[in-house]
Amino acid sequence: MIRLFKVKEKQRELAESAVGGAPVKKQTAGELRLNKDISELNLPKTCSITFPNGKDDLMNFEVSIRPDEGYYTGGTFVFTFQVSPIYPHEAPKVKCKTKVYHPNIDLEGNVCLNILREDWKPVLNINTIIYGLFHLFTQPNHEDPLNHEAAAVLRDNPKLFDSNVRRAMSGGYVGQTFFPRCV
Repeated sequence: MIRLFKVKEKQRELAESAVGGAPVKKQTAGELRLNKDISELNLPKTCSITFPNGKDDLMNFEVSIRPDEGYYTGGTFVFTFQVSPIYPHEAPKVKCKTKVYHPNIDLEGNVCLNILREDWKPVLNINTIIYGLFHLFTQPNHEDPLNHEAAAVLRDNPKLFDSNVRRAMSGGYVGQTFFPRCV
């Protein structure tokens, strides 16, 4: 019986020794898909992506969102993305690094976005998630909150909500919670 995997392994070893280099790190399926997603990004002009650990670590990156309309106009909000090796079969883990007064983002940075949870499908991509996050700032949703207090204020008193958002973004207190400046 021919052992194909042994033959392949031997061919790879011979190729590496002929080149004289170290073995090339094999990319996981998740890395390959993420590479494709990043190369096809079509971000709004108010969004940017950075790789704090360098381009060699594509699986961990940050996205900055600067809404140009709505309650959060003028603010800059940074999100970290941690992508699993089994991406796209598992949604990336997304957290908001910027402390924000928002009905769909709690004070620990957890994000309530359906496509990051129960509605995730492998056909979705990084671009879809970024647009979803952007949409949270242009159309906050009080019906599916993580920050119930902010959601109640948005639902019952939009003018007070606007005032609270402005105070939080300017670096101030909303209730007993201090928010660092993000404008």
